[in-house]
Amino acid sequence: MSPAPAADTPFIAADVGGTHARLALVRFTAQGAVSILHYSEYICAEYPDLATILRTFIETHGSSDTVSAAIAIAGLQDGDNLINPNLPWHVSLSQTRQAARLKDLALINDFEALAHAAPHIDLASAQLLSGQPVDPSKVTTLVVGPGTGFGQAVRIPHQPRPVVITSEAGHAALAPGNELEIDILRELFKRWPHVDRERAVSGPGLLNLYECICILHGVPALLRTPADVTSAALANANPQAVTALNVFCGLLGSLVGDLVLAYNARAVFLAGGIPSRIRSFLPTSKFVARYHNKGALGEVIKHVPIWLIEHGQLGLIGAAAWYQDHNA
Repeated sequence: MSPAPAADTPFIAADVGGTHARLALVRFTAQGAVSILHYSEYICAEYPDLATILRTFIETHGSSDTVSAAIAIAGLQDGDNLINPNLPWHVSLSQTRQAARLKDLALINDFEALAHAAPHIDLASAQLLSGQPVDPSKVTTLVVGPGTGFGQAVRIPHQPRPVVITSEAGHAALAPGNELEIDILRELFKRWPHVDRERAVSGPGLLNLYECICILHGVPALLRTPADVTSAALANANPQAVTALNVFCGLLGSLVGDLVLAYNARAVFLAGGIPSRIRSFLPTSKFVARYHNKGALGEVIKHVPIWLIEHGQLGLIGAAAWYQDHNA
């Protein structure tokens, strides 16, 4: 990246997923706050590539002098290429930078960006599920989220800039916590030789749970998508769907607790598509009880706050924060 820009120098921050791309022209104030000058959303499939979206945004908002962009995007960067089968087009870092006529372009893992956004989250708009509030900018903070997969990153305060660690924690082995979950695990082992956390704690995982519970109950699995399972459970319209969502919440709470212990985290943000859709269900589920159920360290875990947050513009705010942290 180029030398550090002035506090009022605008640049593009973006959050790009498989369906939507959210772009903003932003700058940081002298006080370090993110200021969004312009904001637009684009449907990815309507554009031939990422560079075209970037150029459309630049031309629309009259910011042709914009030379830098930081983009939060799901996937694994392998050299110049991004590996993400959920995007409608291939992404090459160098080709995108050249075609968009940018001097600097950075691609940041989406959950790495969310971790960088932690100090900028408005706690007043977040839902506290457990624990005692703290200042996330001053403590090790875990950001997790089940969606298509299971995303996770941790932010560690450090000078001259914070350290953010991502991992593939979703691919570690699933740990059941009761007899029903053990029975479900047996069913999952009939499908795969390695049953990782994403086989249960993700959108596809919720459907897996539902199908296994139907087998255990001896009834046909009539629901076909994770959204179907969620809707049926929230409407109390299908007993197997209700059980599946309860199991999902219990496994999620247990997994979050495991990660808090692994990183010695002192704050947690729960993001991702599924938690926001079940925000009314989570507080009455087994999520918090399983989060606390950590034996001798259960009392310690009870004090670590978990906030449920809406993803919204946090990805692009995190990309902006990453840009600031790496140019400071």
